[in-house]
Amino acid sequence: MVTGDEVPGEDAQIIGYDVAKVEAWVNEHVESLEPPFVWTKLEGGHSNLTYRIDSANGGRSAVIRRPPMGELLPKAHDMGREWSCISALWPTPVPVAEPLAFCETPDVTGAHFYVMGLVEGNAVYNAEDVEAYIAEPDRQTMAESWIDILAALHSLDPDEIGLSDLGRKEDYVLRQIKTWYRSWNASIEHAEIDNPKIHELHDLLVATVPEQGPAVLVHGDYGTHNVMVGSDAKVAAVVDWEIATLGDPLADFGYSLNAWLQADDDLLDTADAPTLAPGFPDRAFIIKRYAEKTGRDLGDLPYYQAFNRFKTACILHGVYARYKNGQKAIDAEELAMFRDRVDNSIHRAEAALAELKSYQ
Repeated sequence: MVTGDEVPGEDAQIIGYDVAKVEAWVNEHVESLEPPFVWTKLEGGHSNLTYRIDSANGGRSAVIRRPPMGELLPKAHDMGREWSCISALWPTPVPVAEPLAFCETPDVTGAHFYVMGLVEGNAVYNAEDVEAYIAEPDRQTMAESWIDILAALHSLDPDEIGLSDLGRKEDYVLRQIKTWYRSWNASIEHAEIDNPKIHELHDLLVATVPEQGPAVLVHGDYGTHNVMVGSDAKVAAVVDWEIATLGDPLADFGYSLNAWLQADDDLLDTADAPTLAPGFPDRAFIIKRYAEKTGRDLGDLPYYQAFNRFKTACILHGVYARYKNGQKAIDAEELAMFRDRVDNSIHRAEAALAELKSYQ
């Protein structure tokens, strides 16, 4: 289980929660979870303030989650969205933490928050985590479970599970392209980086968007870092649903596929990526299994991979611009390393452009 520093309920180290009010609220709304709690800060979670809470009297354990402190962008860190997703998915084959209670008012602790069941398992962020949590003979099992769950997610009808109003259903990819291209252009001045290949790739992507089929629930950031892997090496739960929406399943798959790195990749995003550990199958296996599980035609898959590489380049470009402009703290060495990541993303966009032209 991913753990952090344990702090008693009255300890000031607990950030973002009015402990007395929250414990009283949880006691009223969650059965068999009685305060006082031992609070354990959990890692990950896109800066959302996530804690494991254990009844000091040895009763039930759970996880509580709220947005980070400070001013937030509109629609960012939407706890209501996460709650809606796990509540809708709980009865389905897609494993999620059990939804226990959602606080709809910020009056209790300054923000909406929710409580979910504790899932025993570990997120896998890098190859070191793989070595620690997944034995080499079990990594094939983990990979099969991981892609099978994404296929299961993309096989659900959002109308049937009560998520028909989670987002717009049409033109998902085109809307994303326009959003991230605006981000790139808005960041040029502060980033002091531009590249004509980005603009060329944008134009080609816009001109060749495949026709979208029925919209499904897309996670938006599905990877080994956003699943909890159980002791049986299978995915015990999918987490971090804050950017989930309705959209094109192949765009979601293309994103996840791009992050499934293999040793013969020309440009590696990170040298210690989880799937570089021995024992994991390559992308060809992942593609074949997803096609078998969903029955989808993957003829347009190169387009979706190119789209996601373009999107990644734009995201990194915007973050780098904020570093350069002093909006985010970073030292000179880290800034140079991040510039390398931007350059790498541009190279990947160029490779995607060549691949897309060949595909066309």
